[in-house]
Amino acid sequence: MIENWKVLNSKYIIKRPWATLRVDQVQLPNGVVKDEYYILEYPKWVNMVGFTEDNQILFARQYRHGAEKILLELPAGVVEDGEEPEIAARREMMEETGYEFDEATEVSQLYANPATSGNITYTYVLKGGRKVAEQSLDESEDIEVVLLSLEEAKDLLLKNGIGQALHSSALFYALHHEGLL
Repeated sequence: MIENWKVLNSKYIIKRPWATLRVDQVQLPNGVVKDEYYILEYPKWVNMVGFTEDNQILFARQYRHGAEKILLELPAGVVEDGEEPEIAARREMMEETGYEFDEATEVSQLYANPATSGNITYTYVLKGGRKVAEQSLDESEDIEVVLLSLEEAKDLLLKNGIGQALHSSALFYALHHEGLL
């Protein structure tokens, strides 16, 4: 039977808004003690698959410094402390795209890498989107909003055109939920 590991000791190496690293001393169920097991702490995230009123899907093209590439992704963002994920999804869509939506439905909850981090990513399908404002981006954001047809989005997914793994998963779950695969 699989059992949880026991945390014997825990300390932070660095604790910053976008880089928090913790080292745990853990005891495995078989008695082995690992003195250094590193955990990256992140906040909860939301990924959104937004369908406009005319059934186009919103994407975000932006530079990603970790990959050193400009990638086509889904709109996404952080769930603020005390914020419900659906509210975060609607807020992030408004900030990044200027679109508001009639409906929002959660379609998946995923971990980016549960071996080394514990944050969860929620995926929402948003429907009935219409542009009502200009983007309201953070100082580090430079996002080009891209609208794709359903067929273009499906082709992008099937040809490995979305470099962000959680966004590929989000689009897959959204299309499956909507019966569009």
